[in-house]
Amino acid sequence: MSDMFEDSPTENQLGNSPEFTVSELSGAVKRVIEGEFGLVRVRGEIGRVSRPASGHMYFDLKDDRSVIAAISWKGQVAKMQVRPEEGMEVVATGRMTTFPGQSKYQLIVEDVAPAGAGALMAMLEARRKALAAEGLFDADRKRALPYLPKVIGVVTSPSGAVIRDILHRLRDRFPRHVLIWPVAVQGQACAPEVAAAIRGFNAIAPGGPIPRPDLIIVARGGGSLEDLWGFNEEAVVRAAAESKIPLISAVGHETDTTLIDYASDMRAPTPSAAAEIAVPVRMELLATLDGQGARLSRAVVQGVGQRGQRLRDLGRALPRLETLTQAAAQRFDLWSGRLGGALVLATSTKRHALDRVAAPMRPRLLLDLVARRRDRLEERARALGQAGDRRLERTGERLGLLAQRLTPALGRAFADAGREIARSREKLVALEVRLQAAPTLRLADLGKRLDALDRTRQTLGYHETLRRGYAVVRGEAGVVTSKAAAEAAGALEIEFHDGRLGLAARPAKPAKPTPPKPGGAQGSLF
Repeated sequence: MSDMFEDSPTENQLGNSPEFTVSELSGAVKRVIEGEFGLVRVRGEIGRVSRPASGHMYFDLKDDRSVIAAISWKGQVAKMQVRPEEGMEVVATGRMTTFPGQSKYQLIVEDVAPAGAGALMAMLEARRKALAAEGLFDADRKRALPYLPKVIGVVTSPSGAVIRDILHRLRDRFPRHVLIWPVAVQGQACAPEVAAAIRGFNAIAPGGPIPRPDLIIVARGGGSLEDLWGFNEEAVVRAAAESKIPLISAVGHETDTTLIDYASDMRAPTPSAAAEIAVPVRMELLATLDGQGARLSRAVVQGVGQRGQRLRDLGRALPRLETLTQAAAQRFDLWSGRLGGALVLATSTKRHALDRVAAPMRPRLLLDLVARRRDRLEERARALGQAGDRRLERTGERLGLLAQRLTPALGRAFADAGREIARSREKLVALEVRLQAAPTLRLADLGKRLDALDRTRQTLGYHETLRRGYAVVRGEAGVVTSKAAAEAAGALEIEFHDGRLGLAARPAKPAKPTPPKPGGAQGSLF
């Protein structure tokens, strides 16, 4: 019992141990972990993925026995070429740290790369099946390409060989108006820029200052699966499927396949092949048109000839004209012979009928009828005159009322016109004053500008340069600008800012003696 108490630490011994606060201990653990694991690469499977409104990404890295919490800040997520998805096997690069608020350690992930091409292909196949299930790759969604588009929109890099190949093929086959939308064809900015370019071409209004393309070509040269990954992004595929303008996908070489190829209306094996699909060969089209025109001319001539022969054949089957008119002519002669007697008989019959009708009529009856009609006409004339007088009276009264109302209106109109004339006269006087003062102000302004220009001229002149300590050297041939020219001049004149100074010619320097050649005769020392 005594031994046990002797081995246990006493109160004095515990008092010698240092005491840590929770924050101090957490900070020490944080420094140890960050110091030992400054930069690590971890391979594992993506577990739970969460991305709140802040833009940061929280996910788990796990294997068959352990799980590590991982986080990527908003700026790091924006730089990732491959976004983590649940179930993907990746290699994450980052640094270990701790989160004291929850007493746990975590991995700050700066970059994520799929663990081999197999993981990329699996993720690509899963994405393809998901988009195909939505119907984005259905054949009935695809539109027919225009036979000869007036304007072609090209979405590609403006500095690569792809755009030169496309323009070269279009120029050789059938030159068309081309609109280029420059985008990044690789890296993190590729997918959003390509999607924005497709939607931007579709947003152009027809008939506006910028022509709306009739066809869009999305093109890029060949590369690895990682290089072409931007064209497998969901945003690009959805933009291509939603495009109202027919779209040709020309991404990579013939063996490369991306998801935009399934959503586009036509896939081209290469960018040059896309240009060949977009337009026909102009010379072949002209030759075809010439051949069709010749066929049309031959068909017209042949058709006219066949119909003429048919008409002649049918004409021979018709009866002669004389045969058709002989019976009618005979009937005409028969009835014309009977016409004279018939007219005489009809005239006699009509005369007898007139006599029977006119016999009962007497002149007195006609006079009575005329008198009654005259009286009725006079009564109606009197009634019409009275009605006209009453209408004239009512019209006169109405005109008087309108005249009474018109007089004040005219007065107000004249008053308004007078006030308007007065205002216009005041404006005219003000404009006249401004017009009279304008030349003076203009001349003053021009005088100031002329003075400023003159001061500028004096400042930039060489006289001002002379005042700063420079000089102009002149010889007989003009300004001397080199030492050799000064030595060759007979006389020199130097111009300073306060005058000129002449210099007399200097005697020529004696020629230097020629040194003796090696091996020659010994010269005299005197």
